[in-house]
Amino acid sequence: MGKQSAQNPRFGKRKIPNKFNTGRKTRRLEEENVAHRPSSTSSGELPKEESNGVSSEDKMVYKEPSMYDKLLMTLGSSSKSVAAAYKQRKRQEEGLSDSETDEDDGTESSSDSDEEDDSEEGVDDEFPMKGKPKDPEIDGIEEQSEDAETEDDLETSDFDDQESSDSGVHDLGISRPSAVEASMCLSSFDVHFGHKLTKAEVENLSKKKWKYEWEVPAVGMSKGKWAGTGECFIKDDNPNSGYGLKLKLYKHWLDVYNTSGGNNFHSSRQRLFFSLFNSYRDILHCNKKPFYHRGSDEDASAMDAYIMHCLNHVFRTRDLVMKNDAKVSKRQETDDNEILADDNFLDHGFTRPKVLIILPIASIALRVVKRLIQLTPSAHKVNVEHMDRFSREFGTEEDHDNEDEKEIPPGGHDYGNVKPHKSTKPGDFQVLFGGNSKDDFMVGIKFTKRSIKLYSDFYTSDMIVASSVGLLKKIDEAKVNKEKDVDYLSSIEVLIVDHADVITMQNWNFLKSVVEQLNHIPSKQHGTDVMRIRQWYLDGYASFYRQTILLSYYSTPDINSLFNKNCNNYHGKAKLVHEHKGVLPKVVLQVRQIYQRFDADSIEHFDDARFEYFTTKVFPKIKDSIEGGIMIFISSYLEYVRVRNFLKSQSASFCLLHEYAEQSDISRARVQFFEGKRKIMLYTERSHFYHRYKIRGIQNLIIYSLPERKEFYPEVVNMLDAHDMACTVLFSHFDLLRLERIVGMAPAKRMVTSKMSMFSFS
Repeated sequence: MGKQSAQNPRFGKRKIPNKFNTGRKTRRLEEENVAHRPSSTSSGELPKEESNGVSSEDKMVYKEPSMYDKLLMTLGSSSKSVAAAYKQRKRQEEGLSDSETDEDDGTESSSDSDEEDDSEEGVDDEFPMKGKPKDPEIDGIEEQSEDAETEDDLETSDFDDQESSDSGVHDLGISRPSAVEASMCLSSFDVHFGHKLTKAEVENLSKKKWKYEWEVPAVGMSKGKWAGTGECFIKDDNPNSGYGLKLKLYKHWLDVYNTSGGNNFHSSRQRLFFSLFNSYRDILHCNKKPFYHRGSDEDASAMDAYIMHCLNHVFRTRDLVMKNDAKVSKRQETDDNEILADDNFLDHGFTRPKVLIILPIASIALRVVKRLIQLTPSAHKVNVEHMDRFSREFGTEEDHDNEDEKEIPPGGHDYGNVKPHKSTKPGDFQVLFGGNSKDDFMVGIKFTKRSIKLYSDFYTSDMIVASSVGLLKKIDEAKVNKEKDVDYLSSIEVLIVDHADVITMQNWNFLKSVVEQLNHIPSKQHGTDVMRIRQWYLDGYASFYRQTILLSYYSTPDINSLFNKNCNNYHGKAKLVHEHKGVLPKVVLQVRQIYQRFDADSIEHFDDARFEYFTTKVFPKIKDSIEGGIMIFISSYLEYVRVRNFLKSQSASFCLLHEYAEQSDISRARVQFFEGKRKIMLYTERSHFYHRYKIRGIQNLIIYSLPERKEFYPEVVNMLDAHDMACTVLFSHFDLLRLERIVGMAPAKRMVTSKMSMFSFS
């Protein structure tokens, strides 16, 4: 489950299931090649984190020529204005500047403007825009007309929706916003991206030593609580402030909520989730009940919240650029040679895309994008371009009959027309895989003054919605073809990973590789206005400003590792801690379940210890037994390969049922096992995830490694079909996370610490 190498993947067709057909051969080859190596992420604990120290310097960053210093010098040879600006910036950094101008040449980078060779839309219909703005007329918090955004907006600094700063102090030594900042009632967007990290702070952040210093109960979750670093930021918000949303977004969201039957937006799940996300901390929510497990209310609420957060981020970024463009235009009217060097005009990244939403399958992406369109204010979606193409490629025939603006009850999103019908498959399987299960996709989304453009060029997009498979495919293409690049990932400021648990069933290393590719200094200029790039981008600190929101049904060591090691937001972190009840009551058969603990001295030798225990303690009993019907359930493909090779070496009678098997081989193996022609069957968790087979003829069940998905445990145990049934489970203290979800938190802790090594449940 994501423990295989993700280098140089080839993406072939996958037949398991038929709609979920990307990377079958590559994943199998990768997993086979590394099967002999012990995995460091298959346990309940994380490996020791490495420290990536950054040397401290007292001098300014640009004393030594950087890539962009050289770029500026190169551009200066052909542009007097750029050359003058470069010299002025250097003089300021050296403390030699005797004057500071606050004008710019008005040049707009392609990363933050909509100027492109597109015959379908004109520049006048897009934002940010250039021109000669009128003087603003500040009128409290009144909105502009929905027919068009007037030029009054260009110079306003969001007077209608400024909010109090909620920036807290965290344990890494980041200073509290000053009293002056607080008095200005800056939004969390302004506070987060306006802070300038020092070398000492970056060094501290690079050590990755996070301490969760506070806990508060999670609203709506009886056994859940939020824990975070630094100062607690979860508090009651003032409804009159709009909760940090731009007023136009807040009003529209409230209208959508009320129209769909909501009665108390201020205490609703989506509003609470939004306040959490709008803190600009890294967020880990690993107990989000998914829509396919009758958790549509919580799932939809979290989706609404992160969509509104993304829209708010995009529109605030847009407004800041527009305001500065207006000032630049005014200054150029008086003096064309005057160049703005004020830090207040540093509002660009290297490229335009600021939000990346990673989802596992196309049907979920369809729901997210449709809801994104619904929650966008009417003035900005007069026209939704290429919606028919998007619905055709991401939906099913049934989806094409749906109205895009269909109202959905609060918390009750229509996650596809697929509903459980009469079938041998469980209802959650039908809902999840009943739609479009394609896992290779990538779509750019661009917002203009009056329209939303799907399938926009990635460099002119505001958001990118993609799968980890689709993203890694682009990354791999750029490595092979030097003319291609993925520099549009260099300026991602908000990263959303939803349904991370489903991604673990694909290839987690794909996602990890994508995250590691974010926020790199680009290889090309891409038309960027280098004089408007934020200083912390040029310093290489962008990853410390990126907010990452991870949402999952359950927690795994892989997810925890990504959150702990690859999410280093200077603002801090918050995660949900939840107590599990276990799923043993869902085992309806009267079967004795024997849990046998094996000892492992370290995470590095954990898989070896499990394999040794199986070959020396468990397999001899199987080999000597004359009875058949023995199924060995194995969580990961790597473990499966290891056990398969061992059984071959022992000339054992066995058949295989794994996620890469052809349908004909699967049918043959099931018949042979049921008829007793094969004594042993190897069955993997991912095979069960993609197929949910009902295996007949199981008399003795051996769970080599516990499943990540807790509902799979009772499903597999309930397949036992014999008078004298037996179930044996192998575990160690490194399996604590999985064990908690299956037997409950309190019993799991006793089982990993007790002097006894064998436990029985019935």
